[in-house]
Amino acid sequence: MTEDPLARTELTFLLGMGFQLVLREFVTRMDAAGYQDLRPIHGAVFQALRRSGMTGTELADRLGVTKQAASQIVDELEDKQYVTRTPHPDGGRRKLIVLTDKAARHLTVAGRILHGLEAELAGHVDFAGLRGELTKLIRTMSGPDLPALRPVW
Repeated sequence: MTEDPLARTELTFLLGMGFQLVLREFVTRMDAAGYQDLRPIHGAVFQALRRSGMTGTELADRLGVTKQAASQIVDELEDKQYVTRTPHPDGGRRKLIVLTDKAARHLTVAGRILHGLEAELAGHVDFAGLRGELTKLIRTMSGPDLPALRPVW
């Protein structure tokens, strides 16, 4: 019996391959559910905005992109009616970017698909252990502040 070459593969490559494989399957299933108009970057935006929204500058910081790139993504999502810009509660010229009901429906479908995919793979992968270890890795390297999501375009 020969050793699996993945057993000697660097952790960063294993994490990247695992991410790409799960993301590809997720996108395939989301496309089949009628969300062909969205890309993985949009999911990162939805995750960032899902609590209470944020300004364009805050979104750019959270995604680790320029303000111009964040604005371009928001423009695209606003055209597709997934987000809207509202007056900031603190006043001034700032706008708060918030998710629409259409985005909330998308998040419900996305959550169902991700949980289903995880359940299908659970017989082969210890997700609780993996989640715990990845959480420790992230906290060890970033401390209390979460790192930028660095979206996949």
